[in-house]
Amino acid sequence: MADRPPLPPFTRETAAQKVQAAEDAWNTRDPHRVSLAYSEDSVWRNRDTFVTGRAAIVELLTAKWRREQEYALRKDLWAFDGNRIAVRFQYECRDVGGRWWRSYGNELWEFDEHGLMTRREASIDDVPIEEGERRIHGPRPDAERGRPLPVR
Repeated sequence: MADRPPLPPFTRETAAQKVQAAEDAWNTRDPHRVSLAYSEDSVWRNRDTFVTGRAAIVELLTAKWRREQEYALRKDLWAFDGNRIAVRFQYECRDVGGRWWRSYGNELWEFDEHGLMTRREASIDDVPIEEGERRIHGPRPDAERGRPLPVR
């Protein structure tokens, strides 16, 4: 099995690298690419949905990005310890009816010794917004990397 650096135990720097790598991957909206960061038997809770394994992750993400169009995400390192990272995030998307949403959430991540995520728990709340209220437009520009997310 190939390693997926950075590897635990995490430092502030390597945890931040892991968070940015996840943000970058999710902003591709490529379910197969995103799934490679997770172990073959990774366990997820995403909102009220529970899945296990890469195939189920690909299926969940494929359906997600079919519903959540023009998806753009920002992740922010909240805490880390050993092989665990806590993240807060915000993303914006448009639903199939054309309505814009900003979603706020927290994730708890756990990694194996190869740097693959074995567990992901995500709690997410959605807030309707007007298109003119959008502040996340595509992947994060390099100049904005490392900047914290606003609360609202």
